[in-house]
Amino acid sequence: NLLTQSATQVTYLCSKHNLSPLSLQYKGRVNVHAFDDWCGGSTAELRRNLHYPLYPHVRTTVQKLALSLQRTNYGLRIFGYLHPFADGEFVFAISSGDNSELWLSTDDSPLNLNLVAYVGKSGTEWTAPGEFDKYASQTSRPVRLSAQIRYFFEVIHKQNYNGIDHVEVAWQLRDKDVKFMVIQSEHISLYFDEFPLLIGDVDHVPQTAASHQNTKQSIAAVDMLRESTRDTLYNVSLINSNLLEGVLPDCTYKPSYTIKGYPLARYQGLQFVHMSYVYPNDYTRLTHMETESSCFYPKNIKTNKIGREASREEFNAIKRDNTRPLTRLHKRDMHNRRPLGETDNAPLQHKDINFDTGATWRQTVQISPLDIQSQRTDAIDLRCNCTGNLLLPSSDVMPVVMAFMEKLNEKHNGYLQFALLKVVNVVKRVDKANGSRYLLELVVTNANGEQLRLSHYVYVPLKKPEAVPCNPVGLRWNPEATVHFIVPVKNQARWVHMLIADMERLYKETGDTNFNLIITDYNSSDMDVKKALEKSSLPRYDYVKLSGNFERSAGLQTGIDLIKDDHSIVFLCDLHIYFPTSMIDTIRKHCVEGYMTFAPIVMRLNCGATPWDANGYWEVNGFGLLGIYKSDLIAVGGMNTREYKDRWGGEDWELLDRILKSGLEVDRIYLRNFYHHFHSKRGMWTQ
Repeated sequence: NLLTQSATQVTYLCSKHNLSPLSLQYKGRVNVHAFDDWCGGSTAELRRNLHYPLYPHVRTTVQKLALSLQRTNYGLRIFGYLHPFADGEFVFAISSGDNSELWLSTDDSPLNLNLVAYVGKSGTEWTAPGEFDKYASQTSRPVRLSAQIRYFFEVIHKQNYNGIDHVEVAWQLRDKDVKFMVIQSEHISLYFDEFPLLIGDVDHVPQTAASHQNTKQSIAAVDMLRESTRDTLYNVSLINSNLLEGVLPDCTYKPSYTIKGYPLARYQGLQFVHMSYVYPNDYTRLTHMETESSCFYPKNIKTNKIGREASREEFNAIKRDNTRPLTRLHKRDMHNRRPLGETDNAPLQHKDINFDTGATWRQTVQISPLDIQSQRTDAIDLRCNCTGNLLLPSSDVMPVVMAFMEKLNEKHNGYLQFALLKVVNVVKRVDKANGSRYLLELVVTNANGEQLRLSHYVYVPLKKPEAVPCNPVGLRWNPEATVHFIVPVKNQARWVHMLIADMERLYKETGDTNFNLIITDYNSSDMDVKKALEKSSLPRYDYVKLSGNFERSAGLQTGIDLIKDDHSIVFLCDLHIYFPTSMIDTIRKHCVEGYMTFAPIVMRLNCGATPWDANGYWEVNGFGLLGIYKSDLIAVGGMNTREYKDRWGGEDWELLDRILKSGLEVDRIYLRNFYHHFHSKRGMWTQ
């Protein structure tokens, strides 16, 4: 139990330092934990913060229970002890700029908290400073307290982007005090003295019913978050690669779109990267983020809702069953509000509304299916960041799949019969001059009924009259390749802890031991990174301590130099990333030594968003997250540490130029459930 563990750990810390619980109580102050750069106005949104409650941005203290920080988009957790000034029944009240909660224990234990007062739940409720009577929920029922007992309390407050930020807690002795009084320093004390601790020291932080209150999380509210066999395909055993030898005739793989030796201007390589197509629909289109004027639709197709002016040309996909024009609903005019006090006591009258008297309720239309996908191109769409992957029709995929299955069974002459169970994933890279590359990911069953995974590259030459696949010589991914995640850091303790926890999750859920986390640390002073790695459950890790200012390129290159095996995969990474469970397997499949690198498109989460609501946009022009074999990275010259030092951006595009000029492909898809956490850039390169 988290709550019991927290209380036990505090007792242990007291005994370790030969301190009694009373010696930790510094009268006149309480603990404050601030969580910055997090949008929303409800306490539920604060609890969704991935750092909450253990890793605040700031730990400090205050001398009374009335705060105004002159900031926006933050959350507070205030906790400590109350010392009543008398025996009797007390009534508590709370006031705040947005939502807040006051929790009070029946004694000095954090385990016995109860919610006694609050301002709102939805994030829209607020009060003026010192306003304690706006909502009934702001004041508590009478609580009997003793002046001889200290009482643990906790205040949760969430401030959004506007209004006066403030939170106050007041009390009154029932039937004796005329009004509420803000609780002052003489009646409060610290829960724990955090001054000598690092951000990474969290054993003392109370984990209470307030901090861990369950909040309802909508399930699969976004299509991309729905369960998919794609996400767990790594759990299915791979078919023996020997069984695939000689199934298809060999063919030369030399795509026309590679540009080895082509002279590129600086950052021009972006123009030569094209998207791959996928099948079936992986729902990476962010429909929940689209507006009514969605950039997803071509300009010749308008999506005006009925009720807006629209020309006949805008509805060119609609044919009416008769010549009667399609009627529309008229918008209401907005009522002008009168200032208070300027109205007479006249009866309330409704404004006349113009209804369309010629409306008919029998109007029908003829609609042709709208095929947007056929109008999309594989060029990177920099104007629209919600589109998602290009989708293949089944008429393209299934002939290739069935031709492969037929050849597979022919090869084994019926001795090992394989049956297609499911087409899980197909990725196609189009070469308009020569043909198309397909990554076929199938689940098949053998003669014994055993399910096996087939993840295999095939090629379909353009000159063939039908979809007859062949074996592209050399284009074979290595399912046993080690993947090295390299992350440079400096003074980002809360994010480093989250990164390590995320990597532990990958290991726990996949059981894959063939990956390595490499952290290059620019002398962080807010945590012991090496110690955190040593305490983790990661099967492999490397740590290097560097000095000086943070330099992303140099930090990445230092990590690259640590890798002994040139035939392993380097994944150049950022700190603030959430990985899908299938990430390691996905990187391996899309990196082929001597042929192909992998630059998945990450989704940038908006302020206040988490991986479980997928509220954000695709980072369509960033290439900083890149998978490449070390041998290929050496061949292109590694990171440019000379030009890109302690400044932000550009190093990814410059590396992309050199990768393309070397003749390598860059495979690029929108990757499901692959997120970049929202964060500010304050102090990231200088502190």
